[in-house]
Amino acid sequence: MDTQKLIYFYFSIGLTYHEIVCCLALQHHIFLSERTLKRRLAAMNLYRRKNMSSIISVSDFLSTLIEKDGMQSGYRWMFQRCLLAGFIVSRMTVAGLLSILDPEGVELRKRKRLRRREYYAKGPNYLWHVDSYDKLKNYGICINGCIDGYSRKIIWCEVTFSSSDPRIIAGHFITSIEKLRACPKKVRGDRGTENKNIAEMQSVLTDQGTFIYGPSTGNQRIEAFWRHLRMECCQFWIEFFGHLRDIGKYTGDIIDKNLVQLVFMEFVQKDIDEAVSVWNTHRIRPTRNGNVPAGKPCILYCLPELEGTRDYSIPLDQHVLEVCRNECSFNKNTPSDPDMHEFFKILMEENYIASPNCLEDACNLYVTLRNLANREIYHL
Repeated sequence: MDTQKLIYFYFSIGLTYHEIVCCLALQHHIFLSERTLKRRLAAMNLYRRKNMSSIISVSDFLSTLIEKDGMQSGYRWMFQRCLLAGFIVSRMTVAGLLSILDPEGVELRKRKRLRRREYYAKGPNYLWHVDSYDKLKNYGICINGCIDGYSRKIIWCEVTFSSSDPRIIAGHFITSIEKLRACPKKVRGDRGTENKNIAEMQSVLTDQGTFIYGPSTGNQRIEAFWRHLRMECCQFWIEFFGHLRDIGKYTGDIIDKNLVQLVFMEFVQKDIDEAVSVWNTHRIRPTRNGNVPAGKPCILYCLPELEGTRDYSIPLDQHVLEVCRNECSFNKNTPSDPDMHEFFKILMEENYIASPNCLEDACNLYVTLRNLANREIYHL
């Protein structure tokens, strides 16, 4: 990626001039002064306070988000979503538009301010928090995630058919440390069976018992992210599947559960990926707890030197890593019932039904396959 594209990317996710200069220098070995950076941005017609996007277009974009899944989102989160969507707009403009478009939501958020416990981590990769989110589990959709305790960057957040298979969860872990080319110093999770393999691998990879057990309610960092994920993404799907259940289109039997997995799982993952992108690039406000750094999670994770700390990851032993890989399952899309999924695929081929491109198509596909499957199996 050339310098101009890198500058555009870092500018588009809302980094400050200082952060962009540091990213270019430390991550790409491209050395620019802030003055040179500003000249290049001007040549690309990129400004923070000029060439603002049309208020009408921003308003339409916010209205769409509010109607879809942003009813509980604050103006900082919505501002970051505007940046990622390519709009040039100020944070106060977004706040003003939200007060007009969603006055009830603004008032509700003001009443529900939380007082949080103090938290401390030395630096990135010092402590990872692992947990599963089971609010969609009744519909056959399981979510597992991991967050870095210091920077609050999401390490992974994956939709799978099972949140209790330790091989699948270990696969997420091994994939992440292979990308990092190092292992976190410590990992925290509950005593569920799904964390058994991670605990053993963490002990082997670091030559010490560095998996910390504790209840999910005390897993502060990941629990805070689950709250945001529900507001930004999962609440929509909870209500969506709940509506299918209420109108009699979902009973929880083997046909319905496998159909939900086949038809809707990719759409859920896409929404989660978008929420993770916004989370990793949104700016976290300073708090009264001086031990908690403020800034964007992606910057706090990649450039800890800016906050006077360092990366606490531990180098990998490739031989030990290969042994660990043999105890993992990396195909997270393996269905819980392969025979049932193959049956659905045959029905689609026989009836010339294409894969869905949007949620409306997915709904139609779900109803159609449900009727065909019940007719074939139960002769209904």
